[in-house]
Amino acid sequence: MSRRRAVITGMGVLAPNGNTVDSFWEALTTGRSGIGPITRFDASGQKVKIAGELVDFDPHEVMDRKEVRRQDRFVQYAVYASTKAFEHSGLDIARENPERIGVILGSGIGGIQTLEDQHTILMEKGPSRVSPFFVPMMISDMSAGFVSIKLGAKGPNYTTVSACASAAHAIGEAGRKIQYNEADIMVTGGTEAAITPISVAGFANARALAMDNGDDPTTVSRPFDAQRSGFVLGEGAGSIVLEELEHAKQRGATIYGEFSGMGFTGDAYHITDMAPGGEGGARAMRIAIADAGINPEDVEYVNAHGTSTPIGDMQETAAINSVFGAHAKKLMVSSTKSMTGHLLGAAGAIESIACLLALKNGVVPPTINYENPDPECDLDYVPNDARELVANRVLNNSFGFGGHNGTLVIGPA
Repeated sequence: MSRRRAVITGMGVLAPNGNTVDSFWEALTTGRSGIGPITRFDASGQKVKIAGELVDFDPHEVMDRKEVRRQDRFVQYAVYASTKAFEHSGLDIARENPERIGVILGSGIGGIQTLEDQHTILMEKGPSRVSPFFVPMMISDMSAGFVSIKLGAKGPNYTTVSACASAAHAIGEAGRKIQYNEADIMVTGGTEAAITPISVAGFANARALAMDNGDDPTTVSRPFDAQRSGFVLGEGAGSIVLEELEHAKQRGATIYGEFSGMGFTGDAYHITDMAPGGEGGARAMRIAIADAGINPEDVEYVNAHGTSTPIGDMQETAAINSVFGAHAKKLMVSSTKSMTGHLLGAAGAIESIACLLALKNGVVPPTINYENPDPECDLDYVPNDARELVANRVLNNSFGFGGHNGTLVIGPA
């Protein structure tokens, strides 16, 4: 069975350093961080007091007041990014067959703020006061479910939950739906709203977060730097519209890039740590490259998972060296998490958008805060300043707790 081609015709982003595609890209290329003090709740008693929060987000732009009251922030973020992506694509659902339009989104945690809020109500006021909307507000699948309702999309519809690989899995699944003729248009990506007291406390106590709450929070996320000490929690959403190539051409759509291949693997090793040498991540990259029908030498840029954790960055570096051999030293590798923090289940979505914009504009966003080289991290991490890119293919890596590994290959339009 020959595979159809899936191209990207729309993008929508909601990130700590930009609420639009243009502002997000401007921030990435100028090295502007969106990390700052936590303001959503009183963090004075927390070990960690910084995060990548959204700024000036208004869900009422895409949802009415009743919908906003009845949906957790992670769904609000998904609706915003997906609505903007659909608008950006120029699609008119009234002219399409809605049964051939699907929605697959990823979320690693779902409605955890709703869970916290309703548990407090249960403890303080009793079970009769728990909201009847508690369950549909909390469950992770409501991101894709509610977006499909808002758009009127009746095709394949579900949510992928694989920690920090959730969005990568969603995009890969959506690409397959088009390649194998199960849909003509897919809205896909990821969303996360996990900056809550219990999330911050849990990640901090697991020693996953950077504990530095110094004078300048924007310098704390420092992937691949020798002084890195953990990731910074971020929030937001990213959504892209994937469309079958001929369908896009027939309606005169602007094509921003192509979903070329994917590789999904499991470490079968540890609940939080990567396998030694990044073995599972290396297999994901090899499978994705083979799936795209290219050679390792065709890749010029890797948007790394690069969370700023001591072990994770070292293991990913080892995996890249294993896959690319001598070509690894010619690659540009950067982590945009240095500017956004780690959006968990939404990370692979906003980072896929970064890859698309890098191809479109011929620019690689930098890894900011890279000041102290680490002998264990020996690649070109595009330190601190954006760089010109003449690319054939780019890779986007996403690795999650539980040993979930996802690599996407994105090609030029």
